[in-house]
Amino acid sequence: MEQLLQLIQSNIHYAHWIIFGSLLSAGFNIPVSEDAMLFVSAWLASENPQYFWHLWWAVFLGAYLSDLICYWLGRILGTKLWNIKFFAKMVDPKKVSRISNFYQKYGVITLILGRFIPFGVRNGLFLTAGLGKMNFMRFAFSDLIACSISCITFFTLYYQFGKIVMGYVMRGNYIIFAIAVVMVSIIVWRKRIAAKKNSSIAMNPPSG
Repeated sequence: MEQLLQLIQSNIHYAHWIIFGSLLSAGFNIPVSEDAMLFVSAWLASENPQYFWHLWWAVFLGAYLSDLICYWLGRILGTKLWNIKFFAKMVDPKKVSRISNFYQKYGVITLILGRFIPFGVRNGLFLTAGLGKMNFMRFAFSDLIACSISCITFFTLYYQFGKIVMGYVMRGNYIIFAIAVVMVSIIVWRKRIAAKKNSSIAMNPPSG
C-alpha cells in the first residue's frame, strides 16, 4: 500500500487517470482492489484538495464502468468463460442459476450487499449477471445505486479519517463475508429440504 501511495503521489497530476485505468482493468479480472483504490483516491484528495473532484470521479466512474465490463464479458462470452482459466475460477457453473435467482428475487439488494463483500465476490456477481442474461438496463441501474452507496460511504470515511478507519473497514469486510456465507448456506439448505419434501410427496402421494 505504501509503495502504491508513493507511486501515485509522485505522479499526482495523472493520479486520477492511473486510478481510473487501474479500476477499468479490474473489470477484466486483473487483480486490482477497488477498496485500495478508494482509499488511495480519498487519501490523495485529503492531501491535495485541488484534485478532489478529479479523484472522486475517477474512482467512482472507474468502479462503475468496471462492473459493466464484467457484466458484458459474461453476457458476450457466456459459457466460453469456463474454458478460460483466468475466469473459470471466479464463477462455478453450478452457482450461476443460484445467483441468478437471487438477482431475480432481490434485485438491487443483491448488488448492494455484493459490493460490500470482498475476496473476488463482486466480480463473480457481475459476471453471473451477464451469464444469466439479466436485463442490462436493470443491472446498470441497480449497480449504479449500489456503486454510489459503496463509493460515497468508503470515500467519505477514508477522506475524513484516513488510515485510522482502514482496519475497521477490513474487519467489517470479514464480518460481512462471513454473514453472506451463512445466509447463502441457510438458503441452500432450506431449498434442499424443500426439494426432498416435494420429492417424497411425489413418490408417496397421500391416499384419499
